[in-house]
Amino acid sequence: MSVLFCFFIFGMDPADSPTKTQDSDDENYNLLCQAHEQFNNREYDRCMELLQQLETKGESSGLILRHNRAVVNYYKSGCLQHQTLLQELEKLASAKSVPVEPTVSLAMKNAGSAFTVARYNKAVIYYHRHMYGTALERLAPLVARLEALEKQMAALVATLQLQLLLATNQLNRAEAFLDFLQYKLNLVASAPSAPSANPSSNAEEPTATAAVGAAVVPTASTVGASATPILDSSVTRAAGESGSILQMLQLLTHVLNRKPVVITEDGTPEVAALKAQQYYIMKDFQMAAKQLMRINDDCTKTGTVTPQLSTCIANNMGVIHLRVRHYAIAAKFFQNALRFDQQLASNLRQSSLQTMGSVRSCEIMYNLGIAMLHLRRPKEAFHCLLVPVKQYHSNPRLWFRMAEACIMEHEAQKLLGKDRHTIDSVMNSAGSKPYGAPSTAVPEPTLEFAALCLRSALTLTLQYKASFYRATSPDETLDQQDSSQQLWSQTQDNNFCNPSKPISLESMANMLDAIYAAHSFVSLRLGDHVTALEMAKHLLQSERLSDAHKLLGHMYAGEALMMMDKSGEARDHLEPTFVNSLNALDLETRDWQLKSLDAAQNVVRYNLAVALALQNDFQAAKSLLVTLNHPIVSKKALTLHRYIELKISATVLH
Repeated sequence: MSVLFCFFIFGMDPADSPTKTQDSDDENYNLLCQAHEQFNNREYDRCMELLQQLETKGESSGLILRHNRAVVNYYKSGCLQHQTLLQELEKLASAKSVPVEPTVSLAMKNAGSAFTVARYNKAVIYYHRHMYGTALERLAPLVARLEALEKQMAALVATLQLQLLLATNQLNRAEAFLDFLQYKLNLVASAPSAPSANPSSNAEEPTATAAVGAAVVPTASTVGASATPILDSSVTRAAGESGSILQMLQLLTHVLNRKPVVITEDGTPEVAALKAQQYYIMKDFQMAAKQLMRINDDCTKTGTVTPQLSTCIANNMGVIHLRVRHYAIAAKFFQNALRFDQQLASNLRQSSLQTMGSVRSCEIMYNLGIAMLHLRRPKEAFHCLLVPVKQYHSNPRLWFRMAEACIMEHEAQKLLGKDRHTIDSVMNSAGSKPYGAPSTAVPEPTLEFAALCLRSALTLTLQYKASFYRATSPDETLDQQDSSQQLWSQTQDNNFCNPSKPISLESMANMLDAIYAAHSFVSLRLGDHVTALEMAKHLLQSERLSDAHKLLGHMYAGEALMMMDKSGEARDHLEPTFVNSLNALDLETRDWQLKSLDAAQNVVRYNLAVALALQNDFQAAKSLLVTLNHPIVSKKALTLHRYIELKISATVLH
């Protein structure tokens, strides 16, 4: 969705022209009107001439003229020199002059001073450069005095603020901001609702498997300014095009917050895309896919297909297939989306600001990396995830996904025979492989880099868990009109995993458990048994521990203790009795190698047999090995049995 620019300012210095009664004021105003007309007609050279005439005539609104000249030069460059424009706007903001308010206007009555519009334009530039945090900071002073702004300027600022909140996944704050606009400023009316809808379901997926973390690029990214009018007519006339964008943002906000809202299609791809997103969020994936294909077919027939639209459709089709576990198809769609997106990003230095803002390679690479993890192609997944981690380095889930790719690649290489160890070498070298952190954080899919990723993920997750915001219960919530009187900015969102949607407390707990388990596993592989035991203990102390993670916690703790020559303590974690209390369904519904309680029992008994062998209790170990009958441990059990026989024979000979 494109952001409106408020580039050309009308007005003269009120200190010199309190009223439009003098002939010079009339003449200057007419020149400014002509300049505005030439600007709208894209006659930028003629517009510059008129602005120059105003300056030579001694027009005192110097800041406004400076702003307008910078804007005209920007458009003369084909909207390419946004950096030059930004520098001019920064100089304007640092000017020592007192802000001036225009007393007359043509397209925007009392729109605000050059400082106000310049600040808004700077925020627009940062928005299109995907610098959302900076844009929010620049816009904050205008939002703070939104009620004091002229209505059209207020609508422009509100539109940009709402887009920034949605872009940063501050969905609750966006909803509260909409209430503020509706009840306090009367900028939006109530959206048509669907009473029969049930939006309470939470589509947040668990983070314990690789099925999570798809960074969905909103289907409304191509939404324009055409929709069924729901704004008050007077507001629409005052706000112009920003009003129609604002109403689309209102619908999008309700859809993302799973609010029951009616989206009436008007034949435009923008509204149809919003309808597709509503289908997706309500888990009607088939209808969402059909809606996207219909948009593609209709635009192909009318010849209105653009790289932006093709990128959006291909990415969201990939997200839908990823959600229904069609991973190969999803990866193909993401690759197509990247190809379309590269048409836009091929030469960003020579691209317009709007084109730069529509590039989504970072988010698409995130999605492709998740699909590659599911396809068990860890090296490709790792290199895909390297792209978004540079921008979203505060996302713990992304760091965890990179660690998963490293672990998967390590296990794949191990199966190929590149990292084999005999049982004898393992049993006689407890602690012989000291852990050493890599001297440099080389971005390669290795266990050393996995340990670095997991430390980052753990640090971020614990920090976010401490600051997790719990919303008030429905009984404590005020009605909308009363709540709008409160400061909407006090509303918080748990948007810790951008570009993914806000995370729930349950998902955060699941992710923390997965991080502890992976950290313990990697530490064991690297020979850092102290850290492995520490992580396993943290895992077992989790409040919401799943049965599958409970099994892993005991096995990793037991193995770490064995490698630390504490076989007696390890036996406490490897007693098979605790397996009987596990939920079989929790094992059967996960993408684990252990698919049943019988398999879990065999694995735990095998590990206990290893612990007994380390304590030289060979007869007890042999008795346990006899009970192992599952294919998952049969080969290992046979090798361990031979090892025990050799040890017994050696003892007899001595």
